Amino acid sequence: MLQSYLEEIRRNRGSGAATDETSFYTPLENLLDAVGEDLEPTIDCVMQLKDAGAGNPDGGLFRMDQIPETRAPLFDDGGDVPKPERGAIEVKAPAEGLDDLQESDQVEKYLEEYGICLITNYRAFRLLGADGPTGPDVLEDFELTESEEAFWELTHQAGSIPSGLEERFEGFLKRVLTRNAPLREPEDVAALLASYARDARLRLEDASLEDLGLLRDSFEESLGVEFQGNQGEEFFRSTIIQTLFYGLFSAWVLWHREAPDREDEFDWHEATDYLGVPVLERLFNQVVVPSQLRQFRLLEILSWTEDALNRVDREAFFDRFEEKRAVQYFYEPFLERFDSELREQLGVWYTPEEVVEYQVRRVDTVLREKLGIRDGLASEEVVVLDPCCGTGAYLVEVLRQIARRLKEQGQEALMAEVLREAATNRIYGFEVLTAPFVVAHLQIGLFLDQIGAPLIDAEDERAGVYLTNALTGWRPDGEEEKRTFPEFKAERLAAEEVKQEEQILVVLGNPPYSGYAGIAVGEERELSEAYRETEEAPEPQGHGLNDLYVRFFRMAERQIVENTKKGVVSYISNYSWLDGLSHTGMREQYLDVFDEVWIDNMNGDKYRTGKRTPEGDPDPSVFSTDYSRIGIQVGTAVSLLCRDGEQGADTEEAEVHYREFWGNGKRERLLESADLADAEGYEHLDPPLKLGLPLMPRSTGDNYLDWPTLPEIFPSYFPGVQTKRDDFVIDTDRDRLVDRVEKYFDPEVNDEEMREICPRAMKETSGFNAKETRDYLKERGFKSEYVVRHVYRPMDLRWLYWEPETKLLERKKRIFEQADGNPFAEPVDIHSNVEGGYGVVAGRHTDTLRAEVSLE
Repeated sequence: MLQSYLEEIRRNRGSGAATDETSFYTPLENLLDAVGEDLEPTIDCVMQLKDAGAGNPDGGLFRMDQIPETRAPLFDDGGDVPKPERGAIEVKAPAEGLDDLQESDQVEKYLEEYGICLITNYRAFRLLGADGPTGPDVLEDFELTESEEAFWELTHQAGSIPSGLEERFEGFLKRVLTRNAPLREPEDVAALLASYARDARLRLEDASLEDLGLLRDSFEESLGVEFQGNQGEEFFRSTIIQTLFYGLFSAWVLWHREAPDREDEFDWHEATDYLGVPVLERLFNQVVVPSQLRQFRLLEILSWTEDALNRVDREAFFDRFEEKRAVQYFYEPFLERFDSELREQLGVWYTPEEVVEYQVRRVDTVLREKLGIRDGLASEEVVVLDPCCGTGAYLVEVLRQIARRLKEQGQEALMAEVLREAATNRIYGFEVLTAPFVVAHLQIGLFLDQIGAPLIDAEDERAGVYLTNALTGWRPDGEEEKRTFPEFKAERLAAEEVKQEEQILVVLGNPPYSGYAGIAVGEERELSEAYRETEEAPEPQGHGLNDLYVRFFRMAERQIVENTKKGVVSYISNYSWLDGLSHTGMREQYLDVFDEVWIDNMNGDKYRTGKRTPEGDPDPSVFSTDYSRIGIQVGTAVSLLCRDGEQGADTEEAEVHYREFWGNGKRERLLESADLADAEGYEHLDPPLKLGLPLMPRSTGDNYLDWPTLPEIFPSYFPGVQTKRDDFVIDTDRDRLVDRVEKYFDPEVNDEEMREICPRAMKETSGFNAKETRDYLKERGFKSEYVVRHVYRPMDLRWLYWEPETKLLERKKRIFEQADGNPFAEPVDIHSNVEGGYGVVAGRHTDTLRAEVSLE
């Protein structure tokens, strides 16, 4: 977008026929149209308008439905001229500044007539409003370059402009084009705030964070992680920005709730008066120190955000906000627009409300029917933990279930006191990300307000939601504390008191599938070790135990089985553990230590079934919603594990109840079955030991298990090449591969252009510095002999650019020589999946296998 704008201006100027102003109208019009076509409704820029009563503005910004079928009335005499709803445009030459234009009578007339006006000299843009104290009010501005000379230079470097500059510029223009749009819908407010947040994050990328060293140390100490490498740095910066914007949003919501009919305006300087949680107040205050706001260039963004919040139609917004369950229509859209890669990396998905309600009601039923706790979740003895509570959906639903039980028992008079006590002293949530931590407190506070049980500020009451790593701190470590803020220390100690002292009876939630960008400490890494060995089941294979959700299962199992000795675990998670080769020890353990297991297989897997039912109909992810149609790629399952505390030495393995859901409407069908008694509607499973105790149905022939297993047939195997960049260094067509890789080595192709050709080639990861790698390889040069045959999968022969000198290939292995004594085949050449071999040899006599291995 910006590149096209600059190149078009350069071509017009280079033609020799361009004037300094009007000849560049077309590039400006094309720029604004390109931004406007992605908006709803579409916004169209029209240049050289006729006089509509305030003179002839150079251009105007119209909703598409304002523009007549023939545009003649916008330019010719006769007929009514619609006012450009999104403002007028006034343009000067790049040699001129904007200050004089801003104060001109001409602009004053446009502001009186149209309300807002965008003034520009093509290199700087300034959006003006009519309400300034002594003249036009500068609503927002953006500068591509400070001088005309620098601007012409930039037009000659259009192909290598920093991506951050283009992203910030596009965000600014979108805000310009939507400035006069009504702000009523939570999604629209989320999009606007996310635009400011992206701008803030990009500004922060250029700043040194040395002054935030103590804040960083406090985070690492409190969360039990170390922010290392590029991803760790990005995560920390993102955390700062999320804290800032969700702190502002939360404070604004509470400011409104304090007096819904108020007529004063929200002031971001007073935000901490409404946050209520000490660690959150400290976080917010550390970021908004005036000197740091100036250093990070965030002061004006806070002012713009404040102005945006004050323009919201609060009555309409809060009607929709509360009606639609706020978080789904604000938190998820914000995070998607603010940083979609972070959202996917962390596995941040809003759990559909049907799934949340189902899990909570099933847990309540099992507590009553299997553990003999008459009041279920409403019982004072039941301590509940959501260790990955996100925005608090499960915690709020537990409170709703308690309220339902009290109503059934005719105890409405006690409801406020009971729910406030539960929310503060036995319903706990842990969260490692600051944004959902803020929203969780907000959601719980709003729910308690609605049922007449507000938290009491004078007594420093707070919901039992803590900013902490749920996978650490369960045992005293005795390590020396790092420097940290007192509020962070208090938060950590409060969380550790829950972990080490409370008799937690219920663990439920939606554990993340991936990890955040920190280095886990020892206690967290050790969690999955319990599942790496088996007693009778086949040994685990592969790397599936490294998935983060497995650690959350182990944490929950350890708490229920080893600490409380009884209780319930209910998670919705990746369903690979139900039959994965890596999870044999995990399943064996659960069948031994739990009494009953219920599995609701929700399917929806892209890889196993292509998101299709057995009949071939669509089978979407259970996480597919109106807002996020695709959902997630892997299949999921709701699992409920129950231990009644009466196990003896001769206790039989757990009873397993299994059912599955397919197709559209599966969430609704799941919820309808929430109150089924015991195992009604389930299939009983007897998991076969030789197959690794799968918790999914398996049918085999009578002699199937007598056949040798694949590891027995292939006792030696080699992982070969793992590129992490298959779409760049692998292809079925040699010429296509060479063409793509030669562009990578071409100094004339800049990094941005290469990112357009193949994004993964230029994607930074914790172990791969994309720019540094490319700079080195461009200097060294392309080597045609590195283009080799490659067995991508068995019998799938492709071409690979074998690059041994850098991390362009994540993992590289070569294996040569021969194998003799193979009872299943003639001796064959062995290669890994390079150098033209087929990478597989069958045989039991591995002592004759001669291999030369080079692993980098």
